[in-house]
Amino acid sequence: MANETVFKRYKGNPIVTSKDVPRANSIHNSAIVEFDGGYAGIFRVDEIDFNFTMHMGRSKDGIKWNIDPEPLNMECDDPEIPIKARTYDPRLTKIDDTYYFTWCIDSPQGPCIGLATTKDFKVFKQLENIMPPANRNCVIFPRKIDGKFAILHRPSDRGHTPFGDMFYSTSPDLKHWGCHRFVFGTLPNGWQSTKIGPGPAPIEIDEGWLLIYHGVWTSCNGYLYYAGGTILDKDKPWKVLYRTKDYLLAPTEQYERVGDVPNVVFPSAAVVKDNVLRMYYGCADTCVSIAEAKVTDIVDFVKNHSY
Repeated sequence: MANETVFKRYKGNPIVTSKDVPRANSIHNSAIVEFDGGYAGIFRVDEIDFNFTMHMGRSKDGIKWNIDPEPLNMECDDPEIPIKARTYDPRLTKIDDTYYFTWCIDSPQGPCIGLATTKDFKVFKQLENIMPPANRNCVIFPRKIDGKFAILHRPSDRGHTPFGDMFYSTSPDLKHWGCHRFVFGTLPNGWQSTKIGPGPAPIEIDEGWLLIYHGVWTSCNGYLYYAGGTILDKDKPWKVLYRTKDYLLAPTEQYERVGDVPNVVFPSAAVVKDNVLRMYYGCADTCVSIAEAKVTDIVDFVKNHSY
């Protein structure tokens, strides 16, 4: 297919569409992990009244999905934490026997980052919000670094952010976040010149941490979203070792070009099995697709096409 570097699209794309949930206007930008011999997912569903909700999904093969028609519910010990507003763009990370779930909340003061945990994808325990407004993207590292939980996040604004740089932060207890470090930002000209943001949870490799991220540039006809890759230092993940000057995947197929928000490839989940990385990504803010590549090939591409 067009403009494929190392990733190859699944021929049956898109794998999830609005037909999979009764009230859905679109389903995209979703989080998926291996679970209980199959796969579990949290799907962003934009409903026909344009409320944004999140729904649980289950699959045996990660391709054919059964998605709950009703939004998932969360338990919370503190009534001041939950915000009854639009929720979207989930990410999932497993640490030991617990799955950590972050997402964006449209609070009255602007977008902020929520946090919940689950062990069975039946009961979700909502914790303190990770970041106050305004912040649009957040993903948790799959293990503690220097004894602390660690995240990558992207400060934002209250609108459709025309800027965006990535930051690293840590916490001893999932409540108090600090030690903020700038990781990297936009570059002049090209596919990552307007804003960037973290995609799926970082993947630990021999060289450090492999991160798939999205980059955006502004054309005369609006924003275009691409997938890129970077390798971060293993012990100091705010230090960039390699970063692609060429994109990994571009919006070239019809289901990526045409939709509620045209020209969008938005990586949001990655599952690695036997050196193959299956990337789940949102397409044109309308549906979910997958593309696969060998981890070693991605690493080689990032190194050989780096600034």
